[in-house]
Amino acid sequence: MSESSTTSAGSPVCGVVGLGAMGMGIARSLLRGGLEVIGCDVSSASRQAFEEAGGEAVASARELAPRCDVVLLVVVNADQVEAVLFGEDGLAATLASGSLVIQCATVAPSFAESLGRRLAEAGLMMLDAPISGGAAKAASGELSVMASGSAEAFALAEAPLGAMAATVHRLGDAPGPGSSVKLVNQHLAGVHIAAAAEAMALGLKMGIDGRALYRVITQSAGNSWMFENRVPHILDGDYHPLSAVDIFVKDLNIVHDTGRELRLSMPVAASALQQFTAASGMGLGREDDAAVVKVYAATAGIALPAANDDDAG
Repeated sequence: MSESSTTSAGSPVCGVVGLGAMGMGIARSLLRGGLEVIGCDVSSASRQAFEEAGGEAVASARELAPRCDVVLLVVVNADQVEAVLFGEDGLAATLASGSLVIQCATVAPSFAESLGRRLAEAGLMMLDAPISGGAAKAASGELSVMASGSAEAFALAEAPLGAMAATVHRLGDAPGPGSSVKLVNQHLAGVHIAAAAEAMALGLKMGIDGRALYRVITQSAGNSWMFENRVPHILDGDYHPLSAVDIFVKDLNIVHDTGRELRLSMPVAASALQQFTAASGMGLGREDDAAVVKVYAATAGIALPAANDDDAG
C-alpha cells in the first residue's frame, strides 16, 4: 500500500465499482465511516447521485485504480467481474501491487477460487466477500458479509468492512468458502421465496383473506424470513424491484450448476429455478422477486391484490 494512496489517518482509499442499489448503499456507508471513496459506474445518473452524497465518481474503473488501495466489486455477475478485472481497461493490470480486491458479487465458488489465483499471480490480494441484506442494509451499513481470504486481506479490509457490515463471517483463509456459503444462502432464499409465493397462491385460491393468512403464518411454525419479508409485497401489489426475479434466475442457475459439478441432486432448487425462469419468461424479470407469485396467478386464475388495495382477499 503506497503512502500516496492512503488518507492522512492511514485508512485505505476505497473504490466501489458498481453504484446500483447495493453498491450505492455500500459507497455511502464507507463515506459515513470516514473513508475516502471513489465510486465508479457507467451510469451518469448514478455517478451524479454519489457526488451529491459527497463522494467522487468516475466512469471507468481504470480511472480509480492508481488512487485506491482497496477496490470493492459490487457488480451483477461473474462476466462483469471478469470484464472489470481483466477486460481492456482491467483493474488487474492497473492496481498497484499489494492492493486488495473485495469481490462482493454472487459467483460460483469455482470461479472465486480461480479468480483468487489469477489475482495473486498479478500481485494482488482478494477477499471473497459476497454480501447479504439487500439494499436497505447496504444503505444503513448493516450488511452480512460471508468472507474468506488471507489474514493480510482481512487486515486491509478492516476499515471498509467495519463501515459497511453489521456482521463479517470469516470462513477461510483463501477465496472460495465465502462464495460457497453465499450459494447455500441463495439456494435457501430462492426456495423460500418460491415456497412463500406458492403458499400464498394456495391460500388465495382457497378463498382465505391474504392478510389474515399472513398474520397467522408469521406467528406459526411455517414462517420463514422470506415469507415475512416478501409476502407484504404481494399483499400490497407492490413489485418495485428491491431484489429482482432475474437475480434468482442467475443465482439458482449457479446453485444448479454447482450441484451438477458436485454430482449432487438438487430437485428442490431445480423446481424453484423453473418458477423464477417462468416468471422471467412472462416479462417479469425486472420486477421484485415476489412477482414469482404471478406465475401461479396466471396458471390457476388467481386474483392477486392490486396496488393500494387494502383488502387482500
